[in-house]
Amino acid sequence: MRLLGRTVPVVLLALLGAACSGPEEPAGAPTPPAASSPTTPASPSVPAAVPHPVSLPALARKTFDGRGLRLGEEVARTPRHRQYAVTWRSGDLTVSGRLAVPEGPGPFPAVVLAHGYIDPAVYVNGQGMTRERAWFGEHGYVALHVDYRGHAGSDPDPSDGLDMRLGYTEDVINAVLALRAWDGPIDDGRVALVGRSMGGGVVYNALVAQPGLVDAAVVFAPVSSDAVDNFERWIRPNPGRRSVARRILRTYGEPSAQPAFWQGISARTYFADITEPVLIHHGTSDDSCPIRWSRTTARLLEQAGVDVTLRTYPGEEHAFGPRFELSMQRTGRFLARHLS
Repeated sequence: MRLLGRTVPVVLLALLGAACSGPEEPAGAPTPPAASSPTTPASPSVPAAVPHPVSLPALARKTFDGRGLRLGEEVARTPRHRQYAVTWRSGDLTVSGRLAVPEGPGPFPAVVLAHGYIDPAVYVNGQGMTRERAWFGEHGYVALHVDYRGHAGSDPDPSDGLDMRLGYTEDVINAVLALRAWDGPIDDGRVALVGRSMGGGVVYNALVAQPGLVDAAVVFAPVSSDAVDNFERWIRPNPGRRSVARRILRTYGEPSAQPAFWQGISARTYFADITEPVLIHHGTSDDSCPIRWSRTTARLLEQAGVDVTLRTYPGEEHAFGPRFELSMQRTGRFLARHLS
């Protein structure tokens, strides 16, 4: 993210966590020390002061050092590709995942997969984008699926979720770097991000926080690029998350009272920083993440000068059943164009 000319804090795309996949149990984490938040949005023309520690600007200033990608046991095999349990380092944490590797000498283009919300208490290694991972492996892509901190074999989330899951974005960024540093058969000059549902929000975060990290991005049925949309849909009205909503509001303030904070945790605030082409897939009958969210996001991306394509699927729901293969064929053509 180009921080000049920006202010704002916090990354609510963590809220994405509960978004678009069902309710989530409160983490029960202790409230972190409240950081001061500006009471009014800063002018976009004014250079940002020190950003809120839980914010997209703060994430953009981090040093990322994804490394140490290690293959574990082989967990699946077809005539065209193999899959392995893997781990890598994301800052001080070890993150687990799954890696699909095509048969042959390569080098192959690569994708990093950001899955949607699944309760970490029941999530298992590689869950959430199994179809996509297999499709990419079968079609000549190395595909690294990120479990995120606090999931499967990954280390626990040190913030207990109160970083609004901005840490998920950090894990995905470090996954790209670890994959590029791996001595396997990948072409590290051809790498893309692919996210679904909550993972679509994680991809938006990564694009604005680290322009130039990858060459293209694809999202399926993504959450809103406005943090307030996600809070009002998934957190505030959910009886099982009332304590989470109270902690968020106590720590960061109501959207109406602290607009700069909520703008700062919304990827759309920084769309002008995105340098990669983006493909969005969304079904018209999605009752988890309304298609209007993607229509608005696509319009704002275009206004910001981003090369964006929105593909809509009449009658398709959130999980993409009947149109899954069509969406992947379109994804393949998009990536072939932009990873050439």
